[in-house]
Amino acid sequence: MTVGTQMTQAIATVQSAAATMKTFALETQDQEAKKTFEQLAQTFDSALTVLKGREQYIQQQEPQYKQQ
Repeated sequence: MTVGTQMTQAIATVQSAAATMKTFALETQDQEAKKTFEQLAQTFDSALTVLKGREQYIQQQEPQYKQQ
């Protein structure tokens, strides 16, 4: 498995986790839980920004890792 493939999988996993937290936040009636889920979703969104930036860097530095 190439670094590019691993990065793509990591991004997909974090996107899925963020979406799950957003769903939990929408479905719960508990305001404290809602706040926690929203904060977790924001954390995952921030991680996504970092991972996508790293993915772009890898693709620029090592074109053979680009998977499409």
